[in-house]
Amino acid sequence: MSVQQIPTGKIIDGDEVIAIELTNSKGTYVKIFNYGAIINKFIVTNARGEKQDIVLGFNTFDEYLSPGYLANYPYLGAVIGRYANRIKNGRFSIDGEDYQLPQNAGDNTLHGGLVGFDKKVWDIIEINDGAQPSVTLQYESVDGEEGFPGNLVIDLTFELTENDELILSYEAETDQATAINLTHHGYFNLASNGGSVENHKQQIFASHYLEQDDNYSVTGNLIAVAGTPLDFTKPKAIGQDWNKDEGYDQSFVLDKIYGDLSLASKTIEEESGLVLSVYTTEPVAHLYTAKYLDVKNGKGGKDYNSFDAFCVETQHHPNAVNIPTFPNTILRPDELYTQTTIYKISLNK
Repeated sequence: MSVQQIPTGKIIDGDEVIAIELTNSKGTYVKIFNYGAIINKFIVTNARGEKQDIVLGFNTFDEYLSPGYLANYPYLGAVIGRYANRIKNGRFSIDGEDYQLPQNAGDNTLHGGLVGFDKKVWDIIEINDGAQPSVTLQYESVDGEEGFPGNLVIDLTFELTENDELILSYEAETDQATAINLTHHGYFNLASNGGSVENHKQQIFASHYLEQDDNYSVTGNLIAVAGTPLDFTKPKAIGQDWNKDEGYDQSFVLDKIYGDLSLASKTIEEESGLVLSVYTTEPVAHLYTAKYLDVKNGKGGKDYNSFDAFCVETQHHPNAVNIPTFPNTILRPDELYTQTTIYKISLNK
């Protein structure tokens, strides 16, 4: 069990970018950058006893800043904030006050705006080198950043357990009522040699999904998954029912007691024998099969193309700040925002 801090030599806005390495006694290894809280590596042992990296990323940190990557930016492995997914028309109101955000996805605001939490250097405020190694990162988003009100302080802890669980624990406080909806945008592929995830078997514990308009903004309507290609209540190949040109980019409302930590998603890859189970306190899991992925020279020089990964983004309902019937995404002073999401790796036995 260990925690290592490795300087990258990169300074951004006066802050040093550090790589933090977490390793458990089984040799499971996670590498995180304090820039964007990016999960750069997640190395596990597959059913053949081989070490396998299950997340997409780059060999070096500098490649996350390259113009080619940023030109078609997919948020590889980064934290998302202040607000995950889309806010319709980039507008919302709190207590009669209107707020306009940058519109970076057509008319909508996507993943926090032009410069979200994914492009910030976070402070390393605590390291735990004990039986379950962990690191806590902190970022203060100032009042007016990307149009959001209030000074918001966020703590994000990554903890690696002996059971091969990577636990993400979020806390946030504000001095003014603000909209908040955090998630993490890891791109996973459980196949030993990568490639399309269409043969990964997927299960999502959700009987309903959120209707979206043509610009992927949710409308407020819940639709039953039964009888649709979005029915993952029983395990099936991701590509079994999909539109092969579109894949999936959909928010599922989980069948759970609001706020309880419970199983949201399970993904199985039969060749490697790996299983990724996602547990969360959040009410929604957004499944994205990387339609827009177009990354050159990823790890090992490999290009990443459409449908070469899947994301399970745990969060509150997208655009909930504009839909009163959705769970609340307004954080007020003297309240504490909390969220826990667990990525657990096991073998398919």
